[in-house]
Amino acid sequence: MKGVLDRFEGNKAVILIEEKKAELIIPIEELPKGSKVNTVFKMEEVDGEYKVISIDLDAEKEVKETTADLLDKLRAKSSGSTFKKN
Repeated sequence: MKGVLDRFEGNKAVILIEEKKAELIIPIEELPKGSKVNTVFKMEEVDGEYKVISIDLDAEKEVKETTADLLDKLRAKSSGSTFKKN
């Protein structure tokens, strides 16, 4: 199961678990080193409690590649600004 670090609220981290339509709020200290907003985590559920296992490096790489592809497509379509220059 995967979770995504959605945001920070004070000293807490909010992780969204889309598969379970759940939200996990944990202290920032419990996040793996290098975690930032939009970091994808491998998660597990034990007795109804969710736990961050590690950063999902494969998913992180996939997200970065998809984002780069989308930016390339947008740049290819762009014909410049529609605003007049003075």
